[in-house]
Amino acid sequence: MEISFTNELDRLADGLADQGYAIIDNFLSAGEVDSILQLDEFKGDWGRFQKAGVGKSSERQIKENIRGDYIHWINPDSAAPAIRVYLAKLNSLIKHVNQSLFLSLKDFEVHMTVYPIGSYYHRHLDQFKRDDHRKLSVICYLNKDWQEADGGQLKIYTNADSFSILPLAGRLVCFRSDLLEHEVLPATRNRLSLTGWILDQHSDLRHL
Repeated sequence: MEISFTNELDRLADGLADQGYAIIDNFLSAGEVDSILQLDEFKGDWGRFQKAGVGKSSERQIKENIRGDYIHWINPDSAAPAIRVYLAKLNSLIKHVNQSLFLSLKDFEVHMTVYPIGSYYHRHLDQFKRDDHRKLSVICYLNKDWQEADGGQLKIYTNADSFSILPLAGRLVCFRSDLLEHEVLPATRNRLSLTGWILDQHSDLRHL
C-alpha cells in the first residue's frame, strides 16, 4: 500500500476517534472513477436499480417523501474489476481502523446509488433500531466536475452544529453509523455514489 494512502488512513482513524467522521479526497483516483462510470449500471440505463426503501427486511417501505434514490446492491464475489478496486481499498480501511482503534469490524455491504435530479434523503441515522451491526457509514462519490451550485451536499449533524460536504468525484466520507444523523440535499444533476456500511459481522450480500 502506498505511504500516502496509509497516511490518509491514519488521518481517517484519527477523525473517527476524535469527532466520529473523516473525509478523504482522492480515495479513488480520476482513472478509477472513470472505470466505474463506464459500467453499464452507471451509463444512464438504470434497469438494474431498485427504488430505495426505509427500514430493514419485512419493515422496509417505499417512502418517496423521505428518500428518492435508486440502488443496486453489489455482491463482492461477482463484482466487476472496476468495483473490486474500490472494495480492496475498503478492506484496507477496515484492517487499518481495526488496528488503530481496536475494533472488530469484519465486512462491508455496498450498493451503487443514483439520486435523480431533485431527489433527496431526509435527516436520518444509518443504524437500524433492531439491528446494530452497521458501525461505520462509507460513501465514495463519482460526480465529475461537481460545483457548489449543483447542490446534492451531504449534511451531517453533530451535537453542536452541522456542516455540508460536496459529493466530489473520488471523495470518501466515513462516519459513525450509530451517532451522526445526516441528510442528502437535492441536486440539479444526477448524483452518483458507492454507498455502504462497515459491519461487525459478515455480510449476507455474498450470497446474492
